Amino acid sequence: MATNKPSRKYDVVLYGASGFVGRQTVAYFAAHPEVKSAGLSWALAGRSADKLEAVQKACPGAEKAGIVVAEAHDAKAMDQLAANARVVLSTAGPFALYGSELVAACVRNGTHYVDITGETPWVKGLIERHHKEAQRQGTRIIPFCGFDSIPSDLSARLANEAMLERYGEVCTAVKVAFSIRGGFNGGTLASLFNMLASGQTEAMADPFLLNPEGAHPSDLTAHADPLGPRHDVDFSAWLGPFMMSTINTRVVRRSAALLGYAPGYSYQEYLRLGRGPAAALAATTLSVGSFTSQAALRVAPIRRLAQKFAPQPGAGPSVASMDGGSFRAQWVGHSASGNMVRGMIADKGDPGNRATTKMLCESALALALQLDELPGGSKHGGLLTPASGLGDVLVQRLRRAGMTLQVDAAK
Repeated sequence: MATNKPSRKYDVVLYGASGFVGRQTVAYFAAHPEVKSAGLSWALAGRSADKLEAVQKACPGAEKAGIVVAEAHDAKAMDQLAANARVVLSTAGPFALYGSELVAACVRNGTHYVDITGETPWVKGLIERHHKEAQRQGTRIIPFCGFDSIPSDLSARLANEAMLERYGEVCTAVKVAFSIRGGFNGGTLASLFNMLASGQTEAMADPFLLNPEGAHPSDLTAHADPLGPRHDVDFSAWLGPFMMSTINTRVVRRSAALLGYAPGYSYQEYLRLGRGPAAALAATTLSVGSFTSQAALRVAPIRRLAQKFAPQPGAGPSVASMDGGSFRAQWVGHSASGNMVRGMIADKGDPGNRATTKMLCESALALALQLDELPGGSKHGGLLTPASGLGDVLVQRLRRAGMTLQVDAAK
């Protein structure tokens, strides 16, 4: 059986380090006090030595990091990379195109893995191919460690914990309302276009796509993705469809199955538009626009036209735009008896870049530095979610990193 030996050359390898988000992970690691104080060995990895060296030279504090050249489709190179790392962090998307060999190599070599994918059909395939072996080994393969889907997954976990602590009950339903300010990078959009172009729309529509076999209800009606506007009394606001919900809800439902949330557990999320007539109009407009744009992007000529005007992989928002962004995820949980808990996860910085970088890097550091403290202990493994694989360790790490993860006083 492969083991995650502490004697490996690198504690953490950052794969895709020369990409747009990859460069941000390098800067985050180079500045992180624990990387320095714990004496972590780390490396930048990707397919071009010249690009990796340029990133290293441009980032103060990265001069001691190693350089690993490995092409994504070269199984031998991926095996060598994984064999030399305790943890691999990947930002190299679209993951369905560039991530499969790396994950397979991590499973073969007992190397823990995190990424920022939002490609649920790809992860479904990973579960089918690798979950049992990773579980047997005690290797944690944890996709969705960025804005997709840590705020959603941890909101649901915090709600369940708060309900148990305060009322001795579990949540039967949790909902989250997002407020966001930020832009898209080219890699994120490339992943979206690839999922649409490869005919994965039908799979993406399954509300329980990522659940273990048999761990989904026969009636999916109550779990269907929201399409229209609604006024929600718990949030005192108008809500509309949230474009990331078709990713995040599937991740939370897998967590619910793996962690044993309440039978019939319900989770939904929305975009918060505000109060009053203007917000009602905005929610209605968003609902119509969301439906229309999704339908349009399934048409190949329209999708190709959209790709021409979208940021290309390796590009993204300006530094000022990323620094000026923010997100807030307000959550409410209900129990079967009618008790309620509420709270919030929020951070400054563009959610798809700044916040994603923080969440991804802290996830990798949790695996590298606190493996024994993670849910299930050091021998636990499988195709996991952030909540089931990192749990409260990640909550505390993100709080120390400046992110708000708050449980409000009972009302």
